[in-house]
Amino acid sequence: MIISRLKGGLGNQMFQYAAGLRLAMARNTLLKLDLSGLDDPTVRTPRSYELDAFAITAELADPSDIEAITARSGGLVSRLLARWSRDRSGTAAVEQTFCFDPQVLSLPDGAYLRGYWQSEHYFEDASDLVREELTFRSSAVGLNAEALKEITACSSVSVHVRRGDYLTDPAVYAMHGVCSVDYYRHAIDYIRERVSSPIFYLFSDEPEWVRENLDLGDSVRLVDHNSAKDGFEDLRLMSRCAHHIIANSTFSWWGAWLNHSPNKIVVAPKRWFADESMDTSDLLPESWVKL
Repeated sequence: MIISRLKGGLGNQMFQYAAGLRLAMARNTLLKLDLSGLDDPTVRTPRSYELDAFAITAELADPSDIEAITARSGGLVSRLLARWSRDRSGTAAVEQTFCFDPQVLSLPDGAYLRGYWQSEHYFEDASDLVREELTFRSSAVGLNAEALKEITACSSVSVHVRRGDYLTDPAVYAMHGVCSVDYYRHAIDYIRERVSSPIFYLFSDEPEWVRENLDLGDSVRLVDHNSAKDGFEDLRLMSRCAHHIIANSTFSWWGAWLNHSPNKIVVAPKRWFADESMDTSDLLPESWVKL
């Protein structure tokens, strides 16, 4: 059994799931999910479990599953301070660096993963399985079905503008920052130079700001009918676009990655964090364009 501890929003949960799924596949064992990280009272932005939008096969771990692994590895999860804590029967792995750590791929059956694991390298040799499991459980209906029909019939480009707590929370802003208007203008110009008659589909947690600050004329469609609780619907629509301009957000990272077309263009911000000490060299796939 492999247990992956979930924390953060949908994009983070998808990274944590993918890393755990690959390890479970390699060890020919079950993957279970620990949801206790979603109930952390110290988290500034409340989160909920969102992977139920997908046809995943992992089960939810119960307290006895979690204790069975973490206790064998030196104590409860809250007391895991070392990078690896090993004995004969289990391993608890706490992520210590943002960069890809190849040791994670060698963890044995009975591992507990606590981290974000934001790199394709943690699951690239299981990418087909990850895509299969991250298939949406239900079909799009209503306005989303209409938007999906439009998106798949044109040279569509998803544009994600992440603001929200990236601006309103000082600590989050100091860590992440936001992508500038200049970034989006340069990215849009890059796409227009390479794609014939592109239509830009804009997704944002602040659609009014987008409407006022990103004037793209007749070639833009602002997708603003989904609420925060229906974020997976925006992700589905993003993933079906032909090309992508992403924000410094795991949400749009996955919107671009789930598009498996070899002909897609993905433009991503070269600077992912406001904190320049963060090494993001393993975050973006090599084929993506960094601006």
